[in-house]
Amino acid sequence: MPEESKFSAFIFGFGIGLAVGVLFAPKSGRETREYIRSKADEGRQYLKRRGEELKESAEDLIERGKEAVGRQRETLAAAVEAGKQAYREALAARPAEKESGAET
Repeated sequence: MPEESKFSAFIFGFGIGLAVGVLFAPKSGRETREYIRSKADEGRQYLKRRGEELKESAEDLIERGKEAVGRQRETLAAAVEAGKQAYREALAARPAEKESGAET
């Protein structure tokens, strides 16, 4: 199909669609614009509300993550301290073993 024919068919289809839309439009132009405006406002309010909800959810997740990291840090610090204490006890017991081993 030649390029000019495609363009003509498009314009013809657009014109028919426009005419049918105007003939069967349920509301006047002013009512339609008001309807579109109200729906746009509803959409804007919805997006604003969802944005705030997502922000609160993200803040909650961040706070829970910080708490989990804090708990893990405390657990790790306790484990390191227990390891140090066990090492100190092992070192303290070692000279006593040498002394008892030397006596036998």
